[in-house]
Amino acid sequence: MDWQRYAEGLAARISYPESDWWQPIAATPRHELVERWFTPRDGGWTVVDGRADEAAWVKTAYSDTTLVTKVGPAHADQTELGRIVTGHPTSSSTLPSLVVSMLRHGRLAPGMRLLDVATGSGYSAALACQRLGDQSVTTLDVDPYLTEVAADRLDRLGWHPTVVTADAEQELPGTFDRIVSMVSMPRIPPPWLRSLAPGGRVVTTIANTGLIVTADKTDDGGARGRVEWDRASFMTTRTDDDYPPALNDVFAKARDQDGEEITESPMPVINVMQAWEIWSMLSLEAPGIEHRSGVGDDGGPMAWMLHADGSWARAHTSCDRRITTVHQSGPRRLYDLLDGIRWRWVEYGELPVYGAQVAITPEGKTTLYQGGWSITL
Repeated sequence: MDWQRYAEGLAARISYPESDWWQPIAATPRHELVERWFTPRDGGWTVVDGRADEAAWVKTAYSDTTLVTKVGPAHADQTELGRIVTGHPTSSSTLPSLVVSMLRHGRLAPGMRLLDVATGSGYSAALACQRLGDQSVTTLDVDPYLTEVAADRLDRLGWHPTVVTADAEQELPGTFDRIVSMVSMPRIPPPWLRSLAPGGRVVTTIANTGLIVTADKTDDGGARGRVEWDRASFMTTRTDDDYPPALNDVFAKARDQDGEEITESPMPVINVMQAWEIWSMLSLEAPGIEHRSGVGDDGGPMAWMLHADGSWARAHTSCDRRITTVHQSGPRRLYDLLDGIRWRWVEYGELPVYGAQVAITPEGKTTLYQGGWSITL
């Protein structure tokens, strides 16, 4: 297979010849790290076998696309062809441009010791090995199958990082100058700070947001940094084969009940998760919030907001009146939180999340702040 010209094409799309990352992208046979992947089908997922169609394999592998490699507990490598798997993606080979962006935020240089959190297919570790050398790269994942397969495939390709199976929120295997996470974290785990060398840097996204946090270790054992202006989102860290079940019991109540309160909002229903600033700030204020969408009988958009504490909201914007009717119940008024954030955006033209300063205590207490706004994760 003439994969190199495809890899060079990928390098041209997501990098530039003078970049430190051009050569690693162009020299990494991503297809060898992702032999099978899932694609959506009939409301679920079905496996694509790259070796059965080399033309599709090489085209897909060298597109700037995330390839889902695990759904729930089912690995693509172990799933029979034609079977429909249902559930949420739990591992993937992340789109290469995002992998490179996270590594760039790490400000890597030869001689630095890197911990690559969330091995996945091994693609990020492969790129890092070429920049830093195998001996300087440790890659970690909670899934023993992923680490075993990634280690084997990387070894066949001539890269030999240290591959560890462990929970990223527990004690880490060594001391590192850089910790770059390809999985979202609810906050900065204290073990990361303990394993970070003096002056070291941590890079991660915050769970269920589009926020990238970069922070450098301070003399007291904490860290300080900021929320970067570019955006990214990864799967959230997990300790088991799958994520907790969706809030279907809360949704059953929210689907068509009147609720405790019915109000009207002048603002239309929006797809919150496509509005990155709004989605990120709402997730910070109500961690664990779940969003669903639909269409009303009149064709107008509908949205449901659900929370594990029992709070829910259902909103429908009518096609004729352009007024949004909102039903809410539970200890919190979730749609009021959303509208408050949107009014703040209208008033100031932006929200304080992107560009916010970040302060992390040695115990991992992570605070974001900008202007008069602050929130502790």
